[in-house]
Amino acid sequence: MPLRVAVLGAGVVGVCTSIELRRDGHDVTLVDPQEPGGPHAASYGNAGWLSPASVVPLSMPGLWRRVPGMLTDPLGPLTIRWSALPRLMPWLLRFLHSGATVARVEATARALRPLLASAPDLHVALASAAGVPDLICRNGLLYAFPQKADFDAEALAWRLRQDNGVVWEELEGDALRLVSPALADRYRFGALVRAGGHCRDPGRYVAALAKYAESLGVRRVKASATGFDLHGSRLRRALIAGGAVECDRAVISAGIWSLSLAHKAGDRPSLTTERGYHVVVGDPGVDFPVPVQPSDRRVGITPTTFGLRAAGQVELDTIDVPPDWRRAENLLRNLQAACPVVPTRAPPTTWMGHRPSTP
Repeated sequence: MPLRVAVLGAGVVGVCTSIELRRDGHDVTLVDPQEPGGPHAASYGNAGWLSPASVVPLSMPGLWRRVPGMLTDPLGPLTIRWSALPRLMPWLLRFLHSGATVARVEATARALRPLLASAPDLHVALASAAGVPDLICRNGLLYAFPQKADFDAEALAWRLRQDNGVVWEELEGDALRLVSPALADRYRFGALVRAGGHCRDPGRYVAALAKYAESLGVRRVKASATGFDLHGSRLRRALIAGGAVECDRAVISAGIWSLSLAHKAGDRPSLTTERGYHVVVGDPGVDFPVPVQPSDRRVGITPTTFGLRAAGQVELDTIDVPPDWRRAENLLRNLQAACPVVPTRAPPTTWMGHRPSTP
């Protein structure tokens, strides 16, 4: 039976949800105060990886030993600001608990597999339907290591991938250079996941998906969602700034701002912001056919329509704290260390956004 559904938030999750609901025959209204695909959203600034290999959770056994380093190194790959620690402590304890044993991370990997295994194929089809097939590439994803021993040191992570159907090709020497000629000479071993893909412009992709959703009959409302009108346990309306949207169901997909809406719906999810940064070097002037993650740099380096983007790493803090642009500068240093032939003819562009993160 068709339902009236309000989708609150027009990032990549919200627009894809709207498309699928509309394809299923529902009456859909997509609510967001800003234009889809803009730099305000986490969907805009990510590394763009479509990765079946990302079944490995961030929280792994023994991570608790690194917490002191996270607190003392403001530029590390995973850092926590002292000022945010009291508020983050309940989330952080759940986060460490979720990866405390091998059995727990195995369960997480199994749960992630169905979300990721077919993602590249699904995005190829979706981009084609939205009229932007050029934005999705299927060249694979490369994980680069200085030596085979560095790959072997991550045995648990790669075993989790193998257990969940991820296949990779091991490359050494000249074979690695052929796949990624811009890599520094010190990288002598690589694992190439050929089933992976990437998006060449995540922001434009989300904007195109929103237009496609409208072509299917999804209505767009430019307003902030503020709450819900409930009659007992029955939803009657989603409240928005200056009005309401009549609906039988609502989907909360507002990124980190989902937390207050969830509270108003009677739910108490454990959610915090992973503050992510990126830096883009325009016109790198080198061939970079496959996105790469150097193991000793922990950044995703991705060719985009704007240039070469380095993104990744995690800063745990509150929404209202100003960006620490030293982290973007650090991403640039990591990019240049991993790919020293990349020039910086013009000042790179930088960005920071908020990824909603559960433990």
